[in-house]
Amino acid sequence: MPGPLEGIKILEVANWVAAPAGCVILSDLGADVIKIEHPGHADPVRHVKLWKKEGSVNPLFEQVNRGKRSMSINLDTESGQAIVRGLADESDVLVTNLIPERQVRYGLTYEQVSASNPRIIYLGVTGYGTEGEEKNRLGYDYSAFWARSGIMATLGNDDEPPVNQRPGFGDFTTSMAVALALNTALYEREKSGQGQRIDVSLLHTGIWALACDFVTAARDRTNVRRNSRMGAVNPMANYYLCGDGKWIQLNMGQSYRFWPRFVIALEIEDLENDSRFDTHEHRGQNNKELIALLQEQFKKQPRGEWISRLDEQRCIFSPVQTMDEVIEDRQVHANGFVATVEHPEGGSFEVVNAPFKLRRTPAQVRGLAPEPGQHTEEKLLEMGYSWEDITSLKEEGAIL
Repeated sequence: MPGPLEGIKILEVANWVAAPAGCVILSDLGADVIKIEHPGHADPVRHVKLWKKEGSVNPLFEQVNRGKRSMSINLDTESGQAIVRGLADESDVLVTNLIPERQVRYGLTYEQVSASNPRIIYLGVTGYGTEGEEKNRLGYDYSAFWARSGIMATLGNDDEPPVNQRPGFGDFTTSMAVALALNTALYEREKSGQGQRIDVSLLHTGIWALACDFVTAARDRTNVRRNSRMGAVNPMANYYLCGDGKWIQLNMGQSYRFWPRFVIALEIEDLENDSRFDTHEHRGQNNKELIALLQEQFKKQPRGEWISRLDEQRCIFSPVQTMDEVIEDRQVHANGFVATVEHPEGGSFEVVNAPFKLRRTPAQVRGLAPEPGQHTEEKLLEMGYSWEDITSLKEEGAIL
């Protein structure tokens, strides 16, 4: 089925995760994405052993590069730069994570690209933004998104070290900003006929993800406190260890609405009118005492039993699932949040679908991730290069 972005041409001069993951959403929507990789050292995600086991499919590379075409082009050569500028001239979108000084080095600044293609939408992903003294600082999600934004220092208990993120957490958050910005600019271009430059940074999306804390801190010009489990102001918006060693997260911010039903679910009806806990304010004032009582109660039964009881009373909660539980979650599969892909050498594996569902023109996985430079010759021929030209470019070291 044709996607809603069929006919849109995207040039991706980027590696790692944030920018490619944003482009893969548009690929799922039908756009033709050309990925540029260096002939000598392709996208590093292809080779990171954390994700790729010997002789198997690299699931992360498939997740962020499925359905694209790859060209191996050496941007350190004039011929290679000329090819990429030619690709930019025929593209609707150029996405890059080159820092500003490298954009200049390769002749790929917005000003240079838009001079010959005024309709191009040019999106740059950086760690710290395109202005200021740190605009050329290399930034990854662990540093720019997680640590610099305040997320890392805000999580965890008061007496514990900062909490580290999981791989790609900030990159995939940023990828949604990439996809949203590009689709918005494409829509606007339909009205104005003009392209524009877009800036997306890991630091910015990190602050956006932590906006609740940021605006609070900005109002009072003070730090925000960390969320300690044993000191949660609202014990009914906290997490507890169950009798089978599994955790459960309660999420009843308006505790007064749920307290009568909650005490029935936990078989602690005698606490409903206890003067220490009979109002939202009292539960907050005596939070540590109530948390200790709830923790003792939760340990008396396995999590599955508490899930049934809380569901019966229509309480708001969720099991704290480990990843092996998430991949088997029936709700995840019922809603098509993941797709199964068949690889001729690696067999079947699962990837995560785009984080939204268009009902009439759905996004869908449109192919496997390409091998390095798999489509170099194919695309050069589409651009009008001859086989003689391609042979010369290979001899120059401009392409693989």
